[in-house]
Amino acid sequence: MGIPAFTAAIKAGTSGIRHFPELESLQFSCQLGGIPPVSEEKKRDYFTELQLRNFNSSGILYGVIAGIDALADANIEFGGDEPLWELGIIFGTGTSGVDKFREAIYKVDDHKVRRLGSTTVAQTMASGISAHLGGITGAANRVTTNSSACATGTEAILMGYEHIANGNATQMLCGSSSDHGPYVWGGFDAMKVLTYKHNLEPTKASRPMSASASGFVPGSGAGALLLESLESAEQRGATIYAEVLGGHVNSGGQRNGGSMTAPNSEAVKRCIRLAVESSGILPSEIDYINGHLTATIKDPVEIENWCDALGRRGADFPYINSLKGMVGHCLAASGSVEAVSTVLQMKHGFVFPSVNCDDTHPEISKLIASECIPKKKISAEINTAIKASFGFGDVNACVIFRKI
Repeated sequence: MGIPAFTAAIKAGTSGIRHFPELESLQFSCQLGGIPPVSEEKKRDYFTELQLRNFNSSGILYGVIAGIDALADANIEFGGDEPLWELGIIFGTGTSGVDKFREAIYKVDDHKVRRLGSTTVAQTMASGISAHLGGITGAANRVTTNSSACATGTEAILMGYEHIANGNATQMLCGSSSDHGPYVWGGFDAMKVLTYKHNLEPTKASRPMSASASGFVPGSGAGALLLESLESAEQRGATIYAEVLGGHVNSGGQRNGGSMTAPNSEAVKRCIRLAVESSGILPSEIDYINGHLTATIKDPVEIENWCDALGRRGADFPYINSLKGMVGHCLAASGSVEAVSTVLQMKHGFVFPSVNCDDTHPEISKLIASECIPKKKISAEINTAIKASFGFGDVNACVIFRKI
């Protein structure tokens, strides 16, 4: 948690995936997960005692921490008596307050529904995360929540970018959050898309691009980026990590191989190509790809889509990795958390290791050179990077960053 610790962890290839006895006792096939460690003391750095009364929403908790940290890193003052008319928020989620809703329902029966509790709505409404951040910060421009499954975080960045580019705001806090626990992860376990082979060795479980990948590990958390005009950032002397050049969002329509759970490859390639086109660059300029790459049977298909969309393969392919090897698949939070890892690599000139990928999938090895998938951290000048997310419902989002 926090920029220094997160940067050090991804440089070292440190896994945050752990075994959870609760999942074992519930007889989950996958008894692992990635959960950010938030102490009771840490919560009180961001929330008042009144806000924490009857509070039980990990998604809102993570989102507020990430959002406040992003604003602090950007040296933006907030929380005063006056609304901040030029600051907006787009903070997405897939679900909100699942544990809170379960807790509220568990305590009542069908004849006492009125007793759900006065804090239930604010913690379970889809816009709960942006509403909490809006109240804490005083943001008074567009304050909203988007939800596009695994593409949520990447889409939020593009929505904020477009809002500023259209002259409607000066600053936009963009990100996404995902809560955790059996009531969030149980459906994925039932779908048999989670790995079950590494419950006794959790740090080896998430294996993007590996021949021995057997499914993804669920994760949780939040990521946030503060977008603003160059003029605004320079006037405040803010740390600039990268520039958003452009991007694209689309859907495959759940046609031609696309479905509720599988991407339409033509739509994926179209999303990548139009992201490049909208950014005014050539595919040859991309130095690094932060892939979606979930450690499932779709990883080789994703690499092939990248090769076709960019017209690059073999040793000509950019560096590529997946943060999911260290944190698992953070679902709706994945795009924003991984975007943070992307701009940190650009800022500090490195590519983090693709952990658990010593046995690269043979279909991937046929497409790109082994040095394109660093097994250890390497120093690298990343001037142009692309972050992509492909989500349930056959939805896609790609954003392109450039180093300043």
